[in-house]
Amino acid sequence: MLLRLPTSVSEAQECLAEGAVPIGGATLMWATWQRDGFPELAMSLRELPEANVLGRETVGGAVVLHRIDDRVPDVLRLAAATVGTGAVRRTATVGGNLVGSTLRCLLPAALVLDARATVLEPDGIHETDLAEVVAKRPVLLSLRWREPIACAYHKLTSEAGGPPPLVVASAVHADDGEDCLRVAVRDGYDVLSGSATCDTEAEETLHALQGTALGDLPAAVWDVVRSQVTSLLGGCGAD
Repeated sequence: MLLRLPTSVSEAQECLAEGAVPIGGATLMWATWQRDGFPELAMSLRELPEANVLGRETVGGAVVLHRIDDRVPDVLRLAAATVGTGAVRRTATVGGNLVGSTLRCLLPAALVLDARATVLEPDGIHETDLAEVVAKRPVLLSLRWREPIACAYHKLTSEAGGPPPLVVASAVHADDGEDCLRVAVRDGYDVLSGSATCDTEAEETLHALQGTALGDLPAAVWDVVRSQVTSLLGGCGAD
């Protein structure tokens, strides 16, 4: 297998045009390749500046998870910190987790940040939403978002080999003069999200959220959502 390490977007485009397979940290691919055979040409973005940004409102697709620290909002930092083991986090990338993984541990956090994705295709780069990233699995260059007023993240513990653990993420954003609450839940392999204007009473905001896709969550899951939202809005002074 020949591994290409492009240092510019134009070089990365050429690699894609030549059929190079994007590998991220290769944590999800190695076993499959050992079983089915390695590709002739692969590409890593670890030397591409646009894919290695890390700041309060951006993270690159090639950033390995253990690098994600308090420069990003807590909801994303905590999500990254709970992925796999320390060894996995030193190898796995943001792009690999969002695009290559069925678990997509970072997706709830990215959704509540209302993140937009910059993706690379053979004909250039463009910005898109997370729904397209999940559906089409493009090469992820970076994510960008507006810093939230407050955010929260909770991941239940689970047994190894069992079903994916429940994840609840939430964030409050200033939105056209009103505060907006976004909540995302991973229940099994499904990720559901919803948003509501923050009311002066947390119960009113929760009632509005029940009118979104989150209203179909099981009662036990909704209890976790209720607890997190009540705490988050209390910290914002919303109740």
